[in-house]
Amino acid sequence: MKHSCEKCNKQPATVHLTEIIDGKKIEKHLCEDCASTEGITIKADVPISQLLEDFVLQSSSGPEPESAQIKCDVCGITFDEFRQKALLGCANDYQAFERVMLPVIQRAQEGAAQHVGKVPHRAESSQKKQMALLRLRAELKSAITSENYERAAALRDQIKEVDV
Repeated sequence: MKHSCEKCNKQPATVHLTEIIDGKKIEKHLCEDCASTEGITIKADVPISQLLEDFVLQSSSGPEPESAQIKCDVCGITFDEFRQKALLGCANDYQAFERVMLPVIQRAQEGAAQHVGKVPHRAESSQKKQMALLRLRAELKSAITSENYERAAALRDQIKEVDV
């Protein structure tokens, strides 16, 4: 179903927003110009490689000299080359660069070392609690698998605190 812009009624609506406020669904259909005047910015399709490059460059202030020279034993790429190209050479690079990439990933994932997704700000606390428990249990399983028992004990305690 095509909509015309609700604000100007001149151009076709290309920006479609859905909000749920107090249990009521509110839809907006705007053209790009009207969306822009309302402060809604539309980012054109950006290749994933560009997003990754921007993320790496913005998230890290620059590797320490020894971090820049960390090298993958399988493909031979250095961390510095990864930063410049924003492309990993092989699947082993995640392990090779783990020490320098993990803090960046944790900052992006609000402290988690695995992708946990986003929870809407308006979500009820019970939903946030469930998401936190799922994340903590996944981290606990990973810690046990890697025999990091100190981390596992800390996670177990966190799970008990959240699950009260």
